[in-house]
Amino acid sequence: MKDFTLTIYKQLLQSLISKEHKFQTVEEYFTLASSPSRPLILMRHDVDRRPENALRMAKLENKLGVKATYYFRTIPQTFKPEIIKEIADLGHEIGYHYENMDICNGNVDLAYEDFKLNLEKLRGLCPVRTICMHGSPLSKWDNRDIWNKYDYRELEIEFEPYFDVNYNEFYYITDTGRKWDGERTSVRDKVNSEGSKWPGYHSTKDILLALQRDKFSTKVLMTIHPQRWTNNPISWTKELVSQNIKNMIKYFLIKYKNK
Repeated sequence: MKDFTLTIYKQLLQSLISKEHKFQTVEEYFTLASSPSRPLILMRHDVDRRPENALRMAKLENKLGVKATYYFRTIPQTFKPEIIKEIADLGHEIGYHYENMDICNGNVDLAYEDFKLNLEKLRGLCPVRTICMHGSPLSKWDNRDIWNKYDYRELEIEFEPYFDVNYNEFYYITDTGRKWDGERTSVRDKVNSEGSKWPGYHSTKDILLALQRDKFSTKVLMTIHPQRWTNNPISWTKELVSQNIKNMIKYFLIKYKNK
């Protein structure tokens, strides 16, 4: 069976459910008074492109009783109000996947004003209380640098996973690079802690095997990019080829920076 399809994603969710993992949104985890006694999954989706894929994923999760957090960019290709509202109506959390330092060429004051405008645009559709930076791997700007000068809490934003998650407690796993062990080609989607080293999993089947053997972590923040997950063979192949090209570019960028 091919990896990065909705079919295998459904198997992943069903396996997590069968092992009694509880799913929470990012907002729920930070606002609830106590953490669940069962194994915990914070399911985070970064909607970089193809929001229709995010909607299909959200509907699948809803059928299985799973709640997740969807971070949306506000570029025209991704910001589709009808899709965002439908995902919110399914019970999922909507957050802002911001990239303002990149868009404003590193001008922190312009970036902050742009952030506020886009935040209000999203809030015109549904409540937004958490945000998450977009990695913008080909940009020289780190979008998190906006918070070196400003404070997102002043905008009634309470949580940003790259700042507010204790990664000594959480095991962080991401499909960045269209694989689960993509550290060599990840520019910014990294966390540094003893509790969250990059996993030994390469494919989703590896994760399924670990779950079957009761060797998967009991407190996990999982980042998935819905654009990569599809049962459409043409879209699946396009994404595979595109990501392989991106991985090569990012690999040489990282290698150049480390010289």
